[in-house]
Amino acid sequence: MRIILVTGTGGAGRTSVAAGSALAEARAGRRVLLVSGEAGADIAAAGTGTGSLHLTRPDPAADFRREFLALQGRLGTALDLLGAAPFEDAELTELPGSGHFALLRAVRDAAATDRDLVVVDLPPLREALALLALPEQLRRYLRRLLPSERQAARALRPMLAQLAGVPLPAQWLYEATARWEDELAAVQELVDSPHTSVRLVVEPGPAATDALRTARLGLALQGLALDTVVANRVLPPDSADPWFAGLAAEQHHHLAALREAHATVHELAHLGRAPRGPEDLALLAVEDRAAPAAGPAWTVEDRRDGDGILVWHIPLPGAVKDGLSLVRRGDELLLAVGPFRRNIALPPVLRRCTVTGAGLVDGHLRVRFTPDPGLWPRTP
Repeated sequence: MRIILVTGTGGAGRTSVAAGSALAEARAGRRVLLVSGEAGADIAAAGTGTGSLHLTRPDPAADFRREFLALQGRLGTALDLLGAAPFEDAELTELPGSGHFALLRAVRDAAATDRDLVVVDLPPLREALALLALPEQLRRYLRRLLPSERQAARALRPMLAQLAGVPLPAQWLYEATARWEDELAAVQELVDSPHTSVRLVVEPGPAATDALRTARLGLALQGLALDTVVANRVLPPDSADPWFAGLAAEQHHHLAALREAHATVHELAHLGRAPRGPEDLALLAVEDRAAPAAGPAWTVEDRRDGDGILVWHIPLPGAVKDGLSLVRRGDELLLAVGPFRRNIALPPVLRRCTVTGAGLVDGHLRVRFTPDPGLWPRTP
């Protein structure tokens, strides 16, 4: 299954591009699932004339109520002992951030379908980058707060609960944690899959190259690659009107900068209006014919024979030294670059080493490690 994640700058038309691409692929005979909560997606769903395009709308409010009520049900006896009044479905309102979890669950559920292609209409760029990083971050928090070695004791909890006469909160807590871990791992596996690609929709202008730089850096920090940049609403370059000709010239100047910064840029002509129907959306399609771009490789170079060190190569396109910081904490490297942060588990071979330096050259970070004599295996 191919998964295409579509994001972009606010107002650049990412929903129209996602819906148009899904519609075109369905008309070409592929079984397509479009995941979107935006109104424009309805036009695409009605435009195939067949059942080859299916639309899934994440419902954050219903998703929040379902999860909250399930958790409340598991806590029922404990809440009764505390004298707490349970909530009813009708009085629950979703909390901020519920939309992120509903969208992640929709992507996870898409993997269980028999579709050839899943097109996901993500939020605007900064929000989308935070969303893609969320599964790994939450899994890390769960492991730190409820480490797996403590869960071994849960086998005794049913017996203790019988003796106490009430269910022990830790029992359902560990069960819920295991379920959350499985759900998050499933989403992360889909995002990290070599069959998943990310597309960036921008309107050629001063903010386009900044958005491209942000996207490449934010995705690279997660080990992901940007597949295609879609330049939407491109004006024709040969207008007789001097005012439109000036706008078009400025657009094409920024287009040239985009092409210089990224290998694959797809242009979509300005329709002169908002998309009004399936045929308009079809004009905004980006065909899915090329193989997904591979994510940047994070490799460990063994230079012990010559220099006595190992070097961890981390590609960070667009990163600058002023916005970079590294902190080693246990078996993790806390890496901050620009507005992004990630806690990265060290490869096993580097956990027996100490950090002795780092350097950033042309968007490529090299972290130097020296083997710790007290931890490194001795050889005869």
